[in-house]
Amino acid sequence: MEKISVFVTTYNNERTLAACLESVKWADEIVLLDSFSTDGTLAIAERYGCRIFQHRFMGYGPQKQMALDHTRHHWALLLDADEALSPESQAEIKALMNAGPTADGYEMPRQEQLFWRMNDPRVRMNHFLRLFDKTKGKMSDMPIHAAPKVNGVIKRLAAPFYHFGETSIHVKVDKINHYSTGLVEDKVARNQRPSPWIMVFYPPFAFLRSYLFKRNFLNGWAGFITSVAGAFYVFLKYAKLYEHHQKEKYGDTLLPQETRR
Repeated sequence: MEKISVFVTTYNNERTLAACLESVKWADEIVLLDSFSTDGTLAIAERYGCRIFQHRFMGYGPQKQMALDHTRHHWALLLDADEALSPESQAEIKALMNAGPTADGYEMPRQEQLFWRMNDPRVRMNHFLRLFDKTKGKMSDMPIHAAPKVNGVIKRLAAPFYHFGETSIHVKVDKINHYSTGLVEDKVARNQRPSPWIMVFYPPFAFLRSYLFKRNFLNGWAGFITSVAGAFYVFLKYAKLYEHHQKEKYGDTLLPQETRR
């Protein structure tokens, strides 16, 4: 039987943290790395017996890696503070740890909250690598969407886990704006200079992929709205990258000559 460590990073997550920790309270340990929350996050973590550490936010990848470094057991399960295991997922992971894993990492399907509803279980869910042997991998250093990178065999689990991150269209748009800005730095570092035509052709494809191919039409108007928002996210990523290179080229030439520095 393998022991398992759960690791979570937090900052002012009192709305969803209890659901997250309740779903993994059976784990051998829960490590929580907090970025100096000012709400009830730490009180909730203490109630669930977490091993609590604090550190200023260093970026998603480095922050999650620091949390992983604090874990004691080889097998680690990454959850965000706005995620929770379903009862079926809990049972599947417990059975896997009891029988002994046959891979080095496991991807899990994620069922999303879409504003006022959870997405239909018939929608094609995205899979995320969350359960892994930490001796075979580590967190990526991506500024946004940091994920474990495992050198070994990857398999998939069947049961979904939940994501309660997009409670409203306002929250969705805020995240799109924040994430698209964060990804520009990474694309610039990798010297990406895409054609501006990608802003014309890729967003419509992204909408069709989400709404039709991933079956978001099954989610009614919530599925339509999230598919449009996803296409807008794709547009913003490349629009902001294009803007970055244009600003490098033209600088502050629009300002009156006497005000430039």
